[in-house]
Amino acid sequence: MAELIFDTHLEYFDRDVIEASHTRPILVDFWADWCPPCRALTPVLERVIAHYAGKLQMAKVEVDEGANMKLAGRYELRGFPTVLLFDKGEIVGRFSSAHPEHWVRDFIGEHLDIE
Repeated sequence: MAELIFDTHLEYFDRDVIEASHTRPILVDFWADWCPPCRALTPVLERVIAHYAGKLQMAKVEVDEGANMKLAGRYELRGFPTVLLFDKGEIVGRFSSAHPEHWVRDFIGEHLDIE
């Protein structure tokens, strides 16, 4: 089984996220080390991924690393953290800022039919 939480970068994003989301939905966390809300959201997202027990993966994109800011531009991200939810190669939902675990689980439930 592939890693449930993994880092990805511009050069591998299409393979790691777009193509892989045809197998299982993928949350993509665009974050930065200097961003306190990003650090607050990380453990929430980790608990959510654990809750779904393999039905959902999470890719982490450090926007200040290498060419990753180009991905932020591609998806017109205005602030961090921003989370995009991919399913079957398409963005099916997005949110910005830190939120509590129940809010993130509700967000996923609105966009995916998984328990």
